[in-house]
Amino acid sequence: MLPVLGKKAVLEWCMCVCVKEGLIGSSYVCPKCGKSMELRVRMGKTTVTCNCLYYSVEGKGNKDCQVIYSQFGLAIHQNDHQARRRFVEWAQNVIAAVPDFHKRILFSDEAHFWLNGYVNKQNCRIWSEDNPQVYVETPLHPEKRTVWCALWVGGIIGPYFFKNDEGHNVTVNGDRYRAMITNFFIPELNNHDVQELWFQQDGATCHTARATIDLLKDTLGDRLISRFGPVNWPPRSCDLTPLDYFLWGYVRSLVYADKPQTLDHLEDNIRRVIADIRPQMLEKVIENWTSRLDYIRASRGSPMPEIIFKM
Repeated sequence: MLPVLGKKAVLEWCMCVCVKEGLIGSSYVCPKCGKSMELRVRMGKTTVTCNCLYYSVEGKGNKDCQVIYSQFGLAIHQNDHQARRRFVEWAQNVIAAVPDFHKRILFSDEAHFWLNGYVNKQNCRIWSEDNPQVYVETPLHPEKRTVWCALWVGGIIGPYFFKNDEGHNVTVNGDRYRAMITNFFIPELNNHDVQELWFQQDGATCHTARATIDLLKDTLGDRLISRFGPVNWPPRSCDLTPLDYFLWGYVRSLVYADKPQTLDHLEDNIRRVIADIRPQMLEKVIENWTSRLDYIRASRGSPMPEIIFKM
């Protein structure tokens, strides 16, 4: 039986198997309802059906496709390797010319911290060509805080919490992300030498909307590493993001120690833990980033087998 990784991951895994093995039309067991799941091709589209889900996506019939899965259902596609190699080559070339370049990058990201202790982010990954046997339980109606930070060798900007006027957690969309950039990030950035710092963000839709990219370019010029930015950030590259391989896991290991019972208590703990992170620790985290560039280049773009940062 397949593991519960969400409908999208299940669909992609089934498509990969059926295309790779030429088994279109074969039956699989649905990981949600346990019933038979049919995969069929009609008019160039692959459909997956069972008692509880029905999806359609384009099926190209490429028998050379390869999908590598992480613990949380994220897929590393074979053609991602080229984008990762291209970025690593660019970064190492810049570091060869400007040895402290990696110390001038602000890496940014969001994570959800649930009151019950669950953190939804891509740290603690398991990379595999097979669908890993991993089950992730989340509460039906969770109480959580969505946190944004930017990390560089000189410190951490944030945390910023996405909340409405009543203090309730809100989804990060393009408008809210741009409001955070305008009202929080840019004023904080002005406390630093903005002419020297670069800014990195991943390919989330709220990050890469044209209005968002234009806003960031107005402030940073070409010093933007992002999908659709002057320098492209490779997709599915959490093993190159210090917040994924260090910050979120580190914060989680400490903020639940006193078992916070309210979101305000959890928020206070997150602020305190982040404020207490020492400059020496950030120095090690960023130096570790250059080692990751070496690994990914040597492995021709493959994901790192273990991305948890060890002090």
